[in-house]
Order: sequence, then C-alpha cells, then structure tokens
Amino acid sequence: MSAMLDRFVRLCEIPSPTGSERAVADAVAAELDGHGIDVVEDDSGARIGATAGNLLARVPGEGDGYVMFAAHLDTVPHQGPIEVVDDGGVFRSVGETILGADNKAAVAVLVELLIGAVETTTAVGIELLLTVSEEDGLRGAGAFDVSQLHSEFGFVLDHASPIGEVAVASPTYKRLVAEFSGIEAHAGIRPEAGRSAIEAASAAIAAMELGRLDEETTANIGSIDGGSATNVVAGRCQVEAEARGIEQGRAEATVMAMVDACTWAAGEHGCDVDVEISEVFRGYRLRSSSTPLGVAKAALQASGVPPVELISGGGSDANALRAGGFDAILLANGTEANHTTHECVAAKELERMLVVCDAIVAEAARC
Repeated sequence: MSAMLDRFVRLCEIPSPTGSERAVADAVAAELDGHGIDVVEDDSGARIGATAGNLLARVPGEGDGYVMFAAHLDTVPHQGPIEVVDDGGVFRSVGETILGADNKAAVAVLVELLIGAVETTTAVGIELLLTVSEEDGLRGAGAFDVSQLHSEFGFVLDHASPIGEVAVASPTYKRLVAEFSGIEAHAGIRPEAGRSAIEAASAAIAAMELGRLDEETTANIGSIDGGSATNVVAGRCQVEAEARGIEQGRAEATVMAMVDACTWAAGEHGCDVDVEISEVFRGYRLRSSSTPLGVAKAALQASGVPPVELISGGGSDANALRAGGFDAILLANGTEANHTTHECVAAKELERMLVVCDAIVAEAARC
C-alpha cells in the first residue's frame, strides 16, 4: 500500500489544471509502461484545446471479458504549488491550495489496481481510462471514442462522499448566458435618456424561481457583470445562470422559464437581450436491473461496505460516457471538500477504494 500512497502524493504535487495535463499524463504513462502496460493516448487534446489527450490502458485477464474503470487527470485551477502533508493518516495540502485528490485519489488507486492485475492475473481483464478536461464540462470524456473499449460497462470513481455511495441518477445541466443591451446616459444629468441593462437583468433575476425547485431540480444565478461607471446608466449587463434536472424535460422547462424572464424584463426596461443556451452534460437515471449497479452493490457488500444509492446533483465523466453509449456509473471515492483549500482524503479511504475495486473485478467476472 505504501507505493500507492507515495504515488498519490507524487501525482498531487504535479500541477494539472484543466487543459494543462501533459506532465501528469506523462508521469502516469511512464509508470504504467515501466510495468509492461501499454498506454494509448487519443487525439482529444488537440480537439478540445488540452495539452494531453485521454489515456487508455488495458491488462487482459484469464477470459475474454473486461471491466472498465475511469478517473480524470485534471484539477480545478489553483494558486501556487501543491505540497502534500500526512496529517495523522489524512492527506492535506500545505498553504492555501487544493489538494488535488479530485481526482488523483482515484488515479493513484486505479494505477495500483492495474499493476496488481499484471502481477496476479485476474479472471477478467481491466481497462483504465484516464480523461482530461473533466472540470471544464467533461470535455475529455465527451471527446473519447467509446467504441475503443472492450468492456460492456464501467465505473467512474469521482464522487466526493463516503465510499459505498453509488450515484443512480445525475442531472442534465443547462447553461444560460444572457447579454442585456440598454442605452448609456449620464446618470446625474440625463438619466431619463438611458435604459439600464442592469435594471433589466435585476428584474429578470427577481422574476426567476431559483434554488432547489424540487428534489431533483435546481436553478442558480452564477454571475452578473455590467456597467462602466457609477455616473453612467449601464448600457450592458451579462448574466450567467444554470438549471439542472434529473428529468431532462424538467431541466429544459426550467431554463426556458429563465429565458422567458429575461425576455420579459428586457421589454419592460426598454432593453434588448441576447440569450445563449448550451447543454453542458446530459443526465441519466439507472434502472434497478442495471448490471454495473448490481456489480457495484455486490462488490461493496463483499468488501464490508454497505451500498448506499444516491441521486447526485453534479455531473461526472459517467454522464459523458453514457451519452456516448457506454454503460458507466459513478462511485464515491472517499475524498472530502473537493475544490477547496480544505480538501483531504484519509489513507484508509484510498486503501478501502482499492479493496472495493478488486471486489468489482471479481464480481464482474461472474457476469
């Protein structure tokens, strides 16, 4: 286990913010190659503007079947270098930075899983997919050609919650950008000649239903930016927002209601508005008969970890892979406080994650 923990620390300390994964991709590929494991890098990096592409490694088993595991190589942006400390068995970062356990905890564990499969042949083969640019709209996984996979199903280890949790549903995520255009005027001399884009945007936001709309639907205003000076009636204002819903139709209806609010408010305040809507990722809901769900629950029980089904409010590479036609599900990896300076993961959770992955391989062989 010490090699896996050392690997985790080493990988965390290699900077790899989204789009700049070259160094960590090379480090992982070199380690796998050192154990006789071939690694193939696709051309997604060039297509999505990243310095590296997705990595795919494969170790055959005794039979012809395979099971896939996935994690992502990138992290959210951070200031300054990452230095990892072992705080009584819990890994944290020194200073005001993230740790990078999202998702290098899973990367370190899955590399260990693959190396172990070389040293002790497993009943079923293992495929390891390491993606890039996950933190920026799942773009690496979205660009990956799932037809390359030999596996019929797989597991994405990227949920920052206690090991044992399995995401049985994840939302469709709609992003909205509204650009309000008004008329500038001097705010102290001729305010009545102006048409405030900020007032229009504020009215639109006030008319929106935001927050948790129901158990499976949310809406949020993420940022608002506009105006030029306090003595000028604002001629422009941009609003960035989102809507998420497990049911795709509900997500679409929610974002369209936000569009209607923008259109109404612009008209009321004598402004124009240009609205752009994009789908960041597509949601899913697993059936109770799902094969990977059954494998995950059986493996967790065999590992002494009670399985817990959850509905996730976030997205992961599982969303992108499923949208591409591959049967993937999301599993918790035991990390905490991802994307913050309080991010951490316990060594025992890394070790437990490996135990669960070994059990998944054993259960997959029975399918």
